[in-house]
Amino acid sequence: MKHVRSMRWLWLALLVWVLPAPSYAGVFISVGFAPPPLPVYVQPPCPEPGLMWVPGYWAYGPEGYYWVPGAWVPAPYEGALWTPPYWGWDGGLYMFHPGYWGLHVGYYGGINYGFGYMGIGFVGGRWYGHRFEYNTAVMHVDRRFVHDTYEDRAIVERSYVERGSRVAYSGGPGGIRHMANAQERLAERDQHMGRTSFQAQHMNMAMRDRSAYFNHNHGQPQNLAAQRPLGRQSYGAPAGGAWQRQPQYRQQQAQYRQGRPQNWQQPQYRQQQPQYRQGRPQNRQPQSRPQEQSRPAPQRGPEPRGDNWRR
Repeated sequence: MKHVRSMRWLWLALLVWVLPAPSYAGVFISVGFAPPPLPVYVQPPCPEPGLMWVPGYWAYGPEGYYWVPGAWVPAPYEGALWTPPYWGWDGGLYMFHPGYWGLHVGYYGGINYGFGYMGIGFVGGRWYGHRFEYNTAVMHVDRRFVHDTYEDRAIVERSYVERGSRVAYSGGPGGIRHMANAQERLAERDQHMGRTSFQAQHMNMAMRDRSAYFNHNHGQPQNLAAQRPLGRQSYGAPAGGAWQRQPQYRQQQAQYRQGRPQNWQQPQYRQQQPQYRQGRPQNRQPQSRPQEQSRPAPQRGPEPRGDNWRR
């Protein structure tokens, strides 16, 4: 029996490693006992713009529950927001619901992950045009490099389901009691994207780390949060650079930004650059200059001749 169970988890680990993130989004895991309480930890400061916080959570592997550290992750496209995974009670079992990216934050069981994920929606920041602004009431940022910030404590207070709760599952005995509201149900209609390849690698590394398992750390993992962003050098929006926009999300992005129509296109500014460099509008006519008084042509003398003259 023990051999069969080991083979089952070996197959599951191989499946998680091989399948791409969107495919694995449909693979669900159910467990007969609840996940441990969420540990308390300090969020590392956001080192540069364009990063989104993905809170830590308990996953399930070959040796039981293990902790996936929280991390700063590049947003996969402009306007993307992360809905965290959660464990929910269903038919006598605890079922794992994977997280996903979308234009709105959906239902994640009312669990208080902290750092903007207080149970309902996300209050740790907002998209403003082409940049993301961080709410420093709950987000820790490095102000030397991150300048797009604001502070709104009122919205944080309205987003708690159970303030101070460390329960890591929804429903069932002792679980969080929160049903999806209208806004959370609306987010289900968005087109979703599963975790990125960097998030999948991050999860797999935690699964292979024996110290991350509850039966080794007893609820106090050594690595609670990643100190460096995941895959920043090759994914997302570089500081001061352009976003890598995915074609399947362009239609939703156009509707998301200021109610623009679906056929809206980004205006082309490069054609106007030479005119603005000269400081003239397109229809500006050159001004006529006053005529100068005629001057007599200079008198040229005979050319000097000699060995030192150069023609």
